[in-house]
Amino acid sequence: MFRDSYLDHAQIVGQLQTWATQHPQIAHLSTIGQSAAGRDIHLLTIGKNPEQSRPAVWIDGNMHASEVCGSSVALAIAEDILAIHQGANEAGGKPLPAHMADAIRETLFYVLPRLSPDGAEEVLKRGRYVRSSPVDDRVNRGHARWESADIDGNGLTGHMRQLDPDGELVVLRDKDGPEGQPLVPPVMVARLPEDPGPFYKFYPEGHIVNFDGRTIPEPYFLGDNAYDFNRNFPYAWAPEPQQAGAGAYPGSAPETRAVLDFATKHPNIMVWLNLHTFGGVLIRPLGDKPDSKMDAGDLGIYEQVEAWMTEHTGYATVSGFHEFLYEPEKPLHGDLSDYAYHQRGALAYVVELWDLFKQLGIERKKPFVDHYFKFTRKDIRALAEFDRQHNAGRVFGAWKKVQHPQIGEVEVGGFDARVGIWNPPYERLAETCRTQSAAFLRVAALVPRVSVTVVKQERVEGHTRIHIRVANHGYLSTFGLPSAKALPHSEPLRLTARGEGGVTLLAPAEAVVEIGHLNGWGGGLYGGPSAFSPWTRGNGHERFVTLVVAGSGTVQVEVGSCRVGVQRVAVAVTSPTG
Repeated sequence: MFRDSYLDHAQIVGQLQTWATQHPQIAHLSTIGQSAAGRDIHLLTIGKNPEQSRPAVWIDGNMHASEVCGSSVALAIAEDILAIHQGANEAGGKPLPAHMADAIRETLFYVLPRLSPDGAEEVLKRGRYVRSSPVDDRVNRGHARWESADIDGNGLTGHMRQLDPDGELVVLRDKDGPEGQPLVPPVMVARLPEDPGPFYKFYPEGHIVNFDGRTIPEPYFLGDNAYDFNRNFPYAWAPEPQQAGAGAYPGSAPETRAVLDFATKHPNIMVWLNLHTFGGVLIRPLGDKPDSKMDAGDLGIYEQVEAWMTEHTGYATVSGFHEFLYEPEKPLHGDLSDYAYHQRGALAYVVELWDLFKQLGIERKKPFVDHYFKFTRKDIRALAEFDRQHNAGRVFGAWKKVQHPQIGEVEVGGFDARVGIWNPPYERLAETCRTQSAAFLRVAALVPRVSVTVVKQERVEGHTRIHIRVANHGYLSTFGLPSAKALPHSEPLRLTARGEGGVTLLAPAEAVVEIGHLNGWGGGLYGGPSAFSPWTRGNGHERFVTLVVAGSGTVQVEVGSCRVGVQRVAVAVTSPTG
């Protein structure tokens, strides 16, 4: 269902439970916490031996309540991963090289389809706009504000319009000029000086809290739902009013705090996908600085991600700082992908699903964020046509007159952005799921892949020498991105060995041998050998350790770190007289 519909909380839980039941060896269902309203925040862990720590990939969706497409895409990626574990060599219906499929089978995946279960329920079942959580825990509650409510009794809380000679909106006409006819159903647009009217005000469907009988407060997207989860994470966090939706402190929302707690306990997360809508764009770091301040190695790896995104989805890839600031030179604060990149060292980025602007034939704008702010009447006519032709008229409909208890006669309904604007039409959802999985699972296959092997065992002067090779076969180094090497949890690999059943370890004398970090073979899209510089690096991807033991029995060897997990090898030793 999730490829052609948007699921509520119970349906998502049911799908996750089905997978956990069908694939008990590789799919484990758990919760990372509870929402403000007490709903479980479910996490599906996919991979063999899920309790064994190793390089991992995180996928989350629907942290903004209205952006339910993220849940469907997260579930679709999970379904493709499960299929790969069953032997498939494809992602999103596209062939996946066998070695990349093998890498995916060796990797842990943490899939959190819905970070805002409370808010999504309000959006899906009541039509209410909620940014992240419908719970308003602010202590300052004496001001006048709009509060969502069902005014006409149809079970939904959408929008209202009201005739007003000083209104800022008019009904869009099929063409500019006096001969233009109002569109049917009506489409509301900003008033221009030459527009003859009638003119309208536009409000959320609801009532005014602390109404004085005269003053109508200005609608605000966080008017009755205070949190924007994507401003409640600790990297560069800033409070209100500097950052709208920030919350009282980083992690003050139980939903974001659950993510922070999990991420802190799981330093093995190497790749992080944060799914949003809408726009058709990948937003990469840096969010607070220009590319000139970014680690060049990191940038090269993101360029590889961009190549796959372009190939499989056609989405643009942009720097958060250069092309996605709502105000120039004013970075967003408390963003999840910034936290995942800067503080967890993950190859992290945002995808704004649903390429609505491209569907409407709008040419690529720079900066990309201008698509949202420079939406012309021509574009709105294209949107209305798209809604009629390709979205079953779900966005624009008829308005219904009703008497509002506080402000008099209004009209309700007429506009519903849930399917067609905030999220793709149901008919386009499967395509969105397929293309995103095809692009992302290639990125997921870049994680480090550490192996421990015995390359030689020999008898020398009555002792046994065991030659061990520790190697990284992955694209990324064992610390992940180059910039992540300095993070405290990017600890170097260490080797420990102990003898059992009559084996005594003679050398090395140290109980723990530091291996250090192992390079990956990847260098970014343009960072590897070329026709102009064909040389490769040395063998920094591998280390050799020789153990000297006496007696017969077993040598237990462990190699790893909190970042890449631990690999274990048991080496049988038999002396000539044993």
